[in-house]
Amino acid sequence: MQCRGIRGAITVPANTTETIIAAAKELLREMVQANRIETSERAAIFFTTTPDLNAEFPAAATRELGWPKQLALLCGHEMNVPNSLPSCLRILMLVNTEKTVEEIVHVYLREAEELIGGKK
Repeated sequence: MQCRGIRGAITVPANTTETIIAAAKELLREMVQANRIETSERAAIFFTTTPDLNAEFPAAATRELGWPKQLALLCGHEMNVPNSLPSCLRILMLVNTEKTVEEIVHVYLREAEELIGGKK
């Protein structure tokens, strides 16, 4: 079994607790579904937001989803790079899996789809 990283990103329509949590939950669900991740396979999750999103910790979404409290979580802000995508929440989920790197599905939702291929 290998530890693999699964990336995800989503744009958030407003800087509120409700929209940040809703976006984080949506992205987490999509990442888990796309990669068929079992609870026991989740090792750690890193959440980042652009500096304009600071109303809530996106990691709080895992508690609302009922995920184990022992799961290692960390929140931070993305670098404030000029002309980068605003209002963006990113996730790096580390999982223990038999999947190869090529089998991992990275998930980009809403305007974050423009991040595919390193456009921003």
